[in-house]
Amino acid sequence: MRILVSNDDGYLSPGITLLAERLAVLGEVIVVAPERDRSGASNSLTLDRPLMVRLAGSGFRYVNGTPTDCVHLALTGLLDAPPDVVVSGINLGANMGDDTIYSGTVAGATEGFLFGLPSIALSLASKAGRHFETAAAVAVQLVQRFSRTPIGQPVLLNVNVPDVELAQLGELEVTRLGRRHRAEAVVKTQTPRGEAYWIGAAGEAQDAGPGTDFHAVAAGRVSVTPLQVDLTYPAQLPLVREWLQQ
Repeated sequence: MRILVSNDDGYLSPGITLLAERLAVLGEVIVVAPERDRSGASNSLTLDRPLMVRLAGSGFRYVNGTPTDCVHLALTGLLDAPPDVVVSGINLGANMGDDTIYSGTVAGATEGFLFGLPSIALSLASKAGRHFETAAAVAVQLVQRFSRTPIGQPVLLNVNVPDVELAQLGELEVTRLGRRHRAEAVVKTQTPRGEAYWIGAAGEAQDAGPGTDFHAVAAGRVSVTPLQVDLTYPAQLPLVREWLQQ
């Protein structure tokens, strides 16, 4: 089995190192990841400058671009044969609800999905980062399942793992995305060059009832949410048609 691994925290992050080590028991692991933290890069492609691919002492390839760049380059030129699965992570911090729109972790997996490959975005749902081993064990379990029981079509799974010891981890739960409240206000600072702004913190969970990713993780279970790329809002098609005819 060939497994392509990427992330948005950079090729030196502890999450990707552990993920690659644990997945290596299942087959050949190829790592192509950003050279630095690209959290929040979403699905951006770099089109205004050339991309450079370098080889680290660990054997990882790293790119001066986004997570999407990394997976795209791997699938369109770096690899001599396509992988069987793409795994993006392990992200430090949750990617639930609205986070998925901005997440570079999810974007890396999305690029694999767009190429017709089963893809997993894997996040440790805590900024403390105590139990990457637990998330890595979940990744191994899911990739083993792809190998043992092919799902029959490309899937994009957004997986969030509670930051607990493996023995305390609950079951895997198939969920839908919840929703957050609107983000907090920007943080204004003063620099020698004038005013500067930091993006405010994400809002708290708003839609977090049973069946959502927020609810599953809060209960100690692994949230597994199948995502799609089609952004069409079908329910508004008649509304917009009527509006345009007025």
